Amino acid sequence: IHCIMDARRRLGLKKGVNTDDSRRRRGETTIQLRKQQKEEGLAKRRNIMINNFVADQSSTSEAPPSKFSDLMIKLNSNDLTAMLEGIRAFRKALSVESNPPVQECIDVGAVPIFVQFLQLEHNTDIQFEAAWALTNIASTERTQVVVDSGAITHLVKQLMSGDANVREQCAWCLGNVAGDCASYRDIILTCGGLEPLIKNVLNPENVSLLRNCVWTLSNLCRGKPQPDLRVIQPAFEAISVLLNNCGDQQTIVDACWALSYLSDGTNERIQQCVEFNVVPQLIQMIASGQTQAVVPALRTLGNIVSGEDHQTQVVVDGGALPVVVPLLSHSKKNIRKEACWMLSNIAAGNKSQVNSLVNTPSLLSQVLLQTSSSTEWDVRKEAAWVISNIATGGSKSNVLKLIENNAIEPLCDLLDVAEVRILLVSMEALESILRHGEAAKIDCAVLIDESEGVDKLELLQEHENEDVYNRAVKILETYFGGEEDDESENLAPQSSTSNSFAFGFSGQTAGTEMPKSTFDFSATPNAPISFL
Repeated sequence: IHCIMDARRRLGLKKGVNTDDSRRRRGETTIQLRKQQKEEGLAKRRNIMINNFVADQSSTSEAPPSKFSDLMIKLNSNDLTAMLEGIRAFRKALSVESNPPVQECIDVGAVPIFVQFLQLEHNTDIQFEAAWALTNIASTERTQVVVDSGAITHLVKQLMSGDANVREQCAWCLGNVAGDCASYRDIILTCGGLEPLIKNVLNPENVSLLRNCVWTLSNLCRGKPQPDLRVIQPAFEAISVLLNNCGDQQTIVDACWALSYLSDGTNERIQQCVEFNVVPQLIQMIASGQTQAVVPALRTLGNIVSGEDHQTQVVVDGGALPVVVPLLSHSKKNIRKEACWMLSNIAAGNKSQVNSLVNTPSLLSQVLLQTSSSTEWDVRKEAAWVISNIATGGSKSNVLKLIENNAIEPLCDLLDVAEVRILLVSMEALESILRHGEAAKIDCAVLIDESEGVDKLELLQEHENEDVYNRAVKILETYFGGEEDDESENLAPQSSTSNSFAFGFSGQTAGTEMPKSTFDFSATPNAPISFL
């Protein structure tokens, strides 16, 4: 059996449920985009204030859209002072908090000139203002205009500018472009944007520059399809350095989000996290209790334990299990969900890992609380996976501990939910509990009956899903068959000398002549008999 389980795991199939993966990747627990953006921070940021420069919204009166044609004259002049005035006026107009006149700037043909200004190496003030204006255009739905203008190559080049403000603003603009879609992200990577960005991360001029560069790095790691591992690989080392050495909390959080994107995928990606020794720091982050740090760290650890057993073991050996226990009662629903998802992947590991989970004080009882019908469904079904994986992949003692902790009742409560996969894993867990209980002389059938499990299993015999029907029938026939049958229904038919059968009717003796109304089965009928 164990060989079969290992083979299924390697093939990406869930134990006992052939269509699913016992260790579930992030794609199966995808959060809605709007909600994900709320948690992770926006993929784009508009620059309204930077380096003590505040976009004075009242100053847009200097350059309302109707005056943009006049500003274009300044942009096209050879006077550096006039050019600076013109680009600054455009930047201020684009920095208003609501409804910036992006389309008006595009319509007058200003964007190509902004890109030209990025190339004015001798005037960093103009470069800075041009990068800022492009940043705010890229923060809107018109990002494509920035990409099509050819700005990416010049923005990447200016990441090595001698002016820290220019480097920071170009990094910010690239972050907005990368945050728009995976194809724009890949353009930046193809243009060589990662290397100079990492140089700024590892040797920052100031905290503001560091924060913006790390945020941009996180957007280069983000998105589906994921960036090519061969291209993005240098990011792992940079993130490791930040997590182990940086003292700025905002930077650490963004670095951890970047790692959560990078670790979401193949075992090869997960191995990079293991080799760069980030697990101890991630465990410290979830132990901190600070929600901003807990969420990305927990997600990254969840990705790591979805890998191979030896990768999961690094997290277990690091002491993650006791640290997760308080998170199971956290007020934030998504933290409880992520915690259960992580634990379900550990429970899908080898027997030693399952045993470590089961024997962590208070952990099992807290998971069982999350299976309660009063718990949010997203959390409840993740908790169900934890229990099912323990029941089907754990040792006999692990399963008996589930029984001792009253796991049967919440599993029975799950037998009337709408989601087919949860019905299957709940029945799979109950079947394993029945089997181990029977071997240990524990009458789990009675416990299931007392929890209304038998009634629910009988109803599942009418379920439209064939897998659910077959599983319910199998459990009932194996562990509950014949218990409520009437005694007379179990009487075997008795053979008579007249080739007919007596079925135990009162007053009828075997071998006597049957009434004329009975069928003589030895006779050949003249016509087929229809059984209605």
